[in-house]
Amino acid sequence: MPEQSNDYRVVVFGAGGVGKSSLVIRFITGSFRDSYIPTIEDTYRQVISCNKNICTLQITDTTGSHQFPAMQRLSITKGHAFILVYSVCSKQSLEELRPIWSLIKELKPNISEIPVMLVGNKCDESAELREVSTSEGSTEASLMGVSFMETSAKTNHNVTELFQELLNMEKNRSVSLQLDGKKNKKSKPKKNKDVSNGTITQEGGEGSSGNGKEKCHVM
Repeated sequence: MPEQSNDYRVVVFGAGGVGKSSLVIRFITGSFRDSYIPTIEDTYRQVISCNKNICTLQITDTTGSHQFPAMQRLSITKGHAFILVYSVCSKQSLEELRPIWSLIKELKPNISEIPVMLVGNKCDESAELREVSTSEGSTEASLMGVSFMETSAKTNHNVTELFQELLNMEKNRSVSLQLDGKKNKKSKPKKNKDVSNGTITQEGGEGSSGNGKEKCHVM
């Protein structure tokens, strides 16, 4: 298990072209990059406050290629939470996640305690282009024993909710996102959004952080 530190490391896996980078960039910057640029490995950081301490949400956007197995294993070893992304327009991209998931389980014997989200991206595409239905995605997630959500980096559908729900599933720390933490400090904290639309939550990982625990706010 990764050592406790001021970093909370989320690792994003998926085949090339499924929109991993677009999801992360949309979450961090609020913008969408329409062009496809292959990633070897990029790391994005967001400063948050947790229990009145400064910490960093570190998101690692991994390569969609299988040419860097050592980097892949290192990312898994250091990760605190995982996002497994496929494109709803590519059944193959869903199938390519299975060996990655097997490797995560191999390197993380305590996987039942680790937040993991299976994500079907590009849900804004037309039904004619879909190769993986919402029910097929949720069934795959159930078989894996992880949570499920469909997103669109292009339309910003469920992007913030994805990271919010992932942090809500963390069992060893009280971590959470509240987007109005910096922009409107005087306003009352908003209740967590209901993200049941296109979302299935991991058993035992429903996202309330418990009574008396402080939320983390985006700085």
